[in-house]
Amino acid sequence: MTNSLRAGGAALGEDSLAIDFEGREIRGRAGETLAAALTAAGEQAFRETRGGERRGLFCGMGVCQECLVTVDGQANQRACMTKLDRPLFVRRQSHVATASDPRSGTRPSLASADVLTPDILVLGGGAGGLNAAATAARAGAQVVLVDERPQPGGQYYKQPIDLSERRALADDAQFAGGRALIAAAEAAGVTFLKGAQLWGAFEPLDLMVFDGQASRLCRPRRLIVAAGAYERGLPFPGWTLPGVMTTGAAQTLLRSYAVLAGRRVLVAGNGPLNLQVALELARAGAQVAAVVELARPPGPWAAAALAKMLTSAPALALRGRGYLAELRRRGIPLLNRHVIARVDRAGDRLRAQVTPWPATGDSSGRSYDVDAVCVGYGFMPANEVLRALGCRHAFDPTRGHLVTECDADGLTSVAQVYAVGDCTGLGGAPAAEAEGVIAGLAAARSLGLRAAAGQERTIARARAQLRRHRRFQAGLWELFRAPRLLTELADPETVVCRCEELTLAEIEAGFDDGAGSIGALKRTTRAGMGRCQGRYCGPILAAVAAARRTLPLDEAAHWAPRPPVKPIRIADIVGRSE
Repeated sequence: MTNSLRAGGAALGEDSLAIDFEGREIRGRAGETLAAALTAAGEQAFRETRGGERRGLFCGMGVCQECLVTVDGQANQRACMTKLDRPLFVRRQSHVATASDPRSGTRPSLASADVLTPDILVLGGGAGGLNAAATAARAGAQVVLVDERPQPGGQYYKQPIDLSERRALADDAQFAGGRALIAAAEAAGVTFLKGAQLWGAFEPLDLMVFDGQASRLCRPRRLIVAAGAYERGLPFPGWTLPGVMTTGAAQTLLRSYAVLAGRRVLVAGNGPLNLQVALELARAGAQVAAVVELARPPGPWAAAALAKMLTSAPALALRGRGYLAELRRRGIPLLNRHVIARVDRAGDRLRAQVTPWPATGDSSGRSYDVDAVCVGYGFMPANEVLRALGCRHAFDPTRGHLVTECDADGLTSVAQVYAVGDCTGLGGAPAAEAEGVIAGLAAARSLGLRAAAGQERTIARARAQLRRHRRFQAGLWELFRAPRLLTELADPETVVCRCEELTLAEIEAGFDDGAGSIGALKRTTRAGMGRCQGRYCGPILAAVAAARRTLPLDEAAHWAPRPPVKPIRIADIVGRSE
């Protein structure tokens, strides 16, 4: 089976690259990720765990570390972040793999690398980061933008590698909007560090960035964090199987690389992104078995929420209504108040069991045999750098995550640090764009710079846009309001900590044995000590621990962020000469 749109359309050109994957030759396009090329060829299992289970693409954005492979003898390479630029020799990674390094020659050491001292460093190349960088640069600031992805645009404005090969997909407003933001930042003189990793943040404002060759100390006068968000984990039996991935991962495969997650797909979770992704997959030729939505269906009760949305952002509200109408036209079932109960391997496919929620003893379920299950139950802010620098956060019980305390200009409790977009508390891409404009000019002004011609009017429009979109988001999430599930779908043998393969029973035993906090649980069970660094299990375990002890679920209830922000080789931290 192949999942590539090019299977039924344009063939790979003569410039395609060969990948030797476990002895099988696979062809890929220069510029696409290894994960996209493997998925297009029907390969879903990328690594083997200590327990012998196979894992595959899950988050698709370099957070979960589940897609690790060994490339040309070098272990611990994220397939979702590894771009094809030459023929590759790839093997599934075993849990005993060592991080060998075949590269030779002299590499700069940490001591010899130049210190970066821009006026403003922007972390993140999505909607908020691009606008912040461009606005500050137009005001005269020297701006460096650091983005882990090779191509800026972020999750919302993710860009395709080659529009000429996207005949099966429309070049829609999101592609065009992203191109415009990138072009504006480039025209303003922003310096991009693409594919760079900020791995350390130390008070007062010392930042460590690995640029692909060396780790460099960065001491900006101001920092704007626009790190975005990642999809939250919700454990259920089978959620670690290859072929089960986030809706964001499926969307990245499709929109950036024209690759289907599978020919027959089930989409499940909570929120409007799932509707959008389901339709994008269907338009591209996938058979969408159903969309499983935890929220109740709209009814008379939703009138106030819909009115709020229509008066705030009518175009977005009407687009959502269009999604529902298109689902009906295509005959794609929308199952409200349902969840995935479990996913099992069924031959070379997946079998997903879907049941109503809340569950009752006589609830009737449905079964779907599919190639991929795409799951999206909301997002978590990527606030690790902000927390490491001491920025204050408060827990929002409604949204179920920490929210960065910022003033009207995006300034945090730390005088030199601004924050915009979803990393502060999930407001959506349009709000992030407005916040970026506001914070970009505020940061420049704090350095004594003046607004460029026309920027005062731009700021006024941005503030008005931000008010509208915050109102829109309030209505939207009233419409999609649903129970915030934690471990309710898991059984005792369900893995909760994906990295350390800890089951719900093992987690509960750790708490029963006296672990009163998640810190104590980590010491006794290794929960959260894996490569994702607790991003998926941590929020769940913090909530469980707080409930058991009837304590507030505040910032102190969560694991403290520590360097490195994401896994990085020691050799890449310190550098070395050969």
